[in-house]
Amino acid sequence: MRVSVIGCGHLGIPHAAAMADLGHEVVGVDVDQAKVDRLNAGECPIYETGLPELLTRHTSSGRLRFTTDIREAAAFAELHFIGVGTPIDADGRSYDTGQVYGAIRQLAPHLDRACTIVGKSTVTVGTTAQVTTLAQRLAPAGERVDVAWNPEFLREGHAVQDTLRPDRIIAGLTTAEAEKQIRAVYAPILDTGVPLFVTDPQTAELAKGAANTFLGLKISYINAVADMCEAADGDISQIVEILGIDPRIGSGGMRPGIGYGGGCLPKDIRAFTASARTLGATEAATLLRAAEKINETRTDVAMGLIARALGERPVKGARVTVWGAAFKPGTNDVRESPALTLARALQQAGAAVTVHDPQAVATAMIRNPELHYTDDLPASLDGAGLVVLATEWPEYQQANPQALVDRPAKPLLIDCRTTLDPEPWRAAGWTVHQLGRPAK
Repeated sequence: MRVSVIGCGHLGIPHAAAMADLGHEVVGVDVDQAKVDRLNAGECPIYETGLPELLTRHTSSGRLRFTTDIREAAAFAELHFIGVGTPIDADGRSYDTGQVYGAIRQLAPHLDRACTIVGKSTVTVGTTAQVTTLAQRLAPAGERVDVAWNPEFLREGHAVQDTLRPDRIIAGLTTAEAEKQIRAVYAPILDTGVPLFVTDPQTAELAKGAANTFLGLKISYINAVADMCEAADGDISQIVEILGIDPRIGSGGMRPGIGYGGGCLPKDIRAFTASARTLGATEAATLLRAAEKINETRTDVAMGLIARALGERPVKGARVTVWGAAFKPGTNDVRESPALTLARALQQAGAAVTVHDPQAVATAMIRNPELHYTDDLPASLDGAGLVVLATEWPEYQQANPQALVDRPAKPLLIDCRTTLDPEPWRAAGWTVHQLGRPAK
């Protein structure tokens, strides 16, 4: 098929590259000429595991190209994916869908033949119906323009994998032709047995918010239990294992730490909470808001653990290394990153902070230029008396604790992601503290 992807960011670039990998001819559209030039040169402006290789392969083959001319995309493609950003609105609780409607207003006047618009951006329930009305009013093709909503369920850091090998595909639509187009574009994936859920648009819109909010609830729940373990001198890692054996629960997503971040979970949970209030589901809104509050306190919890580990030594004046700037491993996305929030809190408390990250130093420097950064792992420890693991990159899990600091006095290590096996570090002379686990 001939496909366009409108919006080339954390959603659009992986989706465009993946569609090319499935065998489609793809044109990506973005308003940023400099970004388009980089993409056409095979240079990836974001980091996602496996994405640079996929982008280079398909821009070189000619199957994938990028443009700033939306008229070119309208003339070229029979199916148009909308992957623009929907950041949180000025009210802090709902989506700003301005880019979605802006994309439709630019695209639709050039649609003079039957086609399908497929929204992938996360939106408020009811958006598909409004977009359909707008697109059909502006398009010369009128009602021959179908609109479907196909929400993404991508884990940042795994966007390529989750696009090419998803666990499910959801299509909210109202016409048989739109379903035919969805089945055609995803045929190579569906042929492997991946289930397709065909729903009405409002169910598809709610499904995305429901999925991300449940993940947030799960993370907040296990963090609340980790706080109980701190108070009772219990071991959260054993509780996770005990709970995870229960098939009704499962351990996936139950890693205690300093909370969730990124461009999806925080805004989706805020917007879903707001939708619950709007729909009159006040008890649901109360439950969801409680999960948000737990997440909002995680920096304070981590600072408390750091203070206890330091004992009588103050945070002020301490030389601290924070391992991690990205909100999670596998990406250079630092939006609402708990790691950077904690680094800022340490600096505001008077510590001299150095931040290390294997991929996100450049993006972190733009967002938080007041912090000091390095992408050299051993050098990040120079002079450090305290190391705080804030993003669970495999580079930290695989590091050699003896080789990192070959001196008698090892820094304190605070594992705020409960991701390390502490025993090799302790055997090498490090003192390790982990959230929700007793100090040894």
